[in-house]
Formats: sequence, structure tokens, C-alpha cells
Amino acid sequence: MVEKPVISAAQAAAMVKPGHVVHVGGFLGCGSPDGMIAELVKSGVTGLTLVCNDTAVLDEKNGRVTGVAPLVKAKAFSRVIVSHIGTNPETQRQMNAGETEVTLVPQGTLAERVRAAGFGLGGILTPTGLGTEVELGKQKILVGDKVFLLEEALPGDVALIKAAKADKAGNLVFSKTARNFNPLMATACKLVIVEAEELVPVGAIDPDHVHTPSIFVDYIVLAGRP
Repeated sequence: MVEKPVISAAQAAAMVKPGHVVHVGGFLGCGSPDGMIAELVKSGVTGLTLVCNDTAVLDEKNGRVTGVAPLVKAKAFSRVIVSHIGTNPETQRQMNAGETEVTLVPQGTLAERVRAAGFGLGGILTPTGLGTEVELGKQKILVGDKVFLLEEALPGDVALIKAAKADKAGNLVFSKTARNFNPLMATACKLVIVEAEELVPVGAIDPDHVHTPSIFVDYIVLAGRP
């Protein structure tokens, strides 16, 4: 197997440009690539569209700042596409002030839209959101005697994901619930950069234990290194 380039978190951050749609793994910060996020904040990049489960936790008073929250605070995003923002008051403030466009998507629908992008599909049909604000502006399709919403696929320019272990070819293993959105996002973006806690030789990971195959990974960042 071809070994993937190992780069610094700062080099990874430099690949993210204004206007990019950026998928970031994690659930309230669990499974988010903190090193790359920190370097993105330092880079001062703005004008990004975020695709993530949520905007993480921003509670500086109690010392809880997780996941993409530092990027929200730095106003890196012009738009966020997430399932909820209830744990980040700064996202709420920016939304209410008209500083950031917030698109809320039911969590299962969000996951399926990302998955659809990775599988080369145009979108999915789902009944979730019928009769609510979720359906506004969306096409309804009748299948048999049931009505579904057409939810379009959600591809990205860059995926920033976090793995517990990577081999030098880019085969990945995720830890427990940190698996969340990371495997889906690795399939859905043009450029995929993984921040791995451990880097091992090719062959050190049992093929049956690989969660994301190397073909989806472009670069590797070692966690804890700038």
C-alpha cells in the first residue's frame, strides 16, 4: 500500500480556504480533531460552511470548550449545517444577530445526507420533518401511498476527522462513540485529513478492525503535534 503523507496540524489548517464546505467529525466534541481545530483558529480563516453534528460546547465560565466551539467563537463560519446548537450560546447569538446562517437538520437526516454524498447518491427520501418547518422549500415525493421529503446529498470540500489509530497507509480505527460522523464524512469530501492518536505500520491493524479504508484518506496528522 502507498503510505500517506504525515503533515502537521498547521499544514492541514493551511489547506482549508475561505468558501470551503468543511465536514468536522464529533458529537459535542467527542471525536473531533482538536489539534487541527486549534490551528484553524490560529490561521484566522473565515467564510467557511460547517457541516457537523452540532457546534459543540462553549461554556468558558465552567471551563468547558469542546470541538468546533473555538472556531464558532472566532467567527470562522458564515454558515453552519448542524442538528442542534443548544450547547453553544455563541452560535445562538450569531444566528440571532444575523452574523451566521444556521441551518438545522434532523440528526438522522443529516447523517443520511452525508452518507448519500459518500455513496454517490443525489439524496434520500425521508418522512422526517413532514408537517414542520423542515419541509419548507423542499420537494415532496409520493411513493406508493406515502409522502416523503427529498433531502439532497451533502458533499464537502474538506473533511477533518479524528481516529484513535491509523496505519501509514491511512486505514483507520475509531474509538467507541467517537466513531459517530467520522466514517461518513471520510467518504463525502474531496480532501480528507485525519488526526490520529496513534500511527502504526501497515499490517498492524487487522483488516476486520478497519472502520475506514485507506482509499478515503489523503493526509495524516499526529495528535498532540502542532
